[in-house]
Amino acid sequence: MLRASMEAHGWDLNLAGIADPAVDSGVPGGATLLAFVDVTVGGAGPVDPIRRAVTDAFGPAGLVRAAAVAANFEMMNRIADGTGMPVPKSRVRASADVIDALELGRLAARHGAAVGPVDQPRGSG
Repeated sequence: MLRASMEAHGWDLNLAGIADPAVDSGVPGGATLLAFVDVTVGGAGPVDPIRRAVTDAFGPAGLVRAAAVAANFEMMNRIADGTGMPVPKSRVRASADVIDALELGRLAARHGAAVGPVDQPRGSG
């Protein structure tokens, strides 16, 4: 979804900026949005200062949109993880460049998981 949104707006996405806050992601206000996710989803600090920063950068409606996107993404991931939902091989292949750019294979391995095509839900094999 991020890639399609970036293309629709004509922005040049640098995926390295998602994993490294020192790198410009190419998303206008991207550093502020990443900090918002780190605080609201990751518990990386107090909420009020980042809430003000997002409101200053994007307005009150932008704050609501940022919170809705983060909450929806978190909800979808929890449902997928909780149900053991398989990832279609075609989706993994289509996302290979993102998986490689963000080094998700290395991250997954560090947590005892694998990033790759999944044929069955977890625990069914």
